[in-house]
Parts: sequence; C-alpha cells; structure tokens
Amino acid sequence: MTEEEFDIFYASAFPRLVGRVYAVTGDLAEAQDVVQEAFVRAWDRRREMLADEAPEAWVRTVAVRLAVSRWRRSRRWLELVRHHAAPEHVPGPGPEHAALVQALRRLPQAQRTAIVLHHLCDLSVEQVASETGAAVGTVKARLSRGRAALAVHLGPGRNSGEKEGDRVR
Repeated sequence: MTEEEFDIFYASAFPRLVGRVYAVTGDLAEAQDVVQEAFVRAWDRRREMLADEAPEAWVRTVAVRLAVSRWRRSRRWLELVRHHAAPEHVPGPGPEHAALVQALRRLPQAQRTAIVLHHLCDLSVEQVASETGAAVGTVKARLSRGRAALAVHLGPGRNSGEKEGDRVR
C-alpha cells in the first residue's frame, strides 16, 4: 500500500473504527487513542498490506487488543491500589519544616533556587549552574549567602519569641 493509499484508507476507516472500539470501551478518548496506535502500527506495515486483503479488519483487531490490554493493566493497577491503601492518618509538616519553608521564602529567588537545588534536590554545584544558567562561582556565592541568611532566620532564639536585639552575640 502506498502512502497515498494509506492516507485515503486512514481517512475513511478511522471514524468507523473509533465507533466500533468505542462500543467496546465505552470511552471515546480511549477508543481514539487505541485506534490511532493501531494505525501507527499499520503505517509501519503499510508496504505489506494490500487494499484487497481487508486492512481495516487488521487495524480493528489490533485496536481492540490494545484496548483490552489497557483495560487489564488498569484493572491490575486498581487491584494493587486497593490492597495497598494509603495510611489512615498522615501527619502534617512539623514545626521545623514550617520554619524552613518560611525562612526559604525570605531569601531572594536566586539564592532560594540554589539552596533548594543543591541541598534538597542533591544537585552538585555544577549541575545547579547548568540548571540555572549561572556561572559556578555565582552559584557558590548564592549558596554561601543563602546559607548565611538561613542561619540568621533559623538561628537559636528565633522560635522562642526573642527579638533580634535581645540575643547575645
């Protein structure tokens, strides 16, 4: 089958096949997806397909098999999720977490990004530089300044109600 013949075949058969697979799945989007995937597979075999050998039946069979396979996969996933239910109670973030988030929000965006990528996402300084488009030296400076600012925001006495002037330095 030539590319032009395949295009004509696709244009005429796609709506019919979607309708038939929709009757099987009950989900129009799923039917469109599996028919499209079946046509992709047919495209790879188009040279072997002949117009008089019922290529529509082949595409329909592939689409239905794909739909059934997806249905089985989703059913298995649902069974797995049901057997491993989420814990009844998940504790919220603790005071340390809340204090860290609040302190990070006080940092300038560039410093906050460097701190989060390096210390929380475990990226190297070079990777942070690549990710942010900054020079390695700039990332090192942002990390240093960010850590210093976090030390001030998270330092001793911050959670006890002390004011900055009350602390002994």
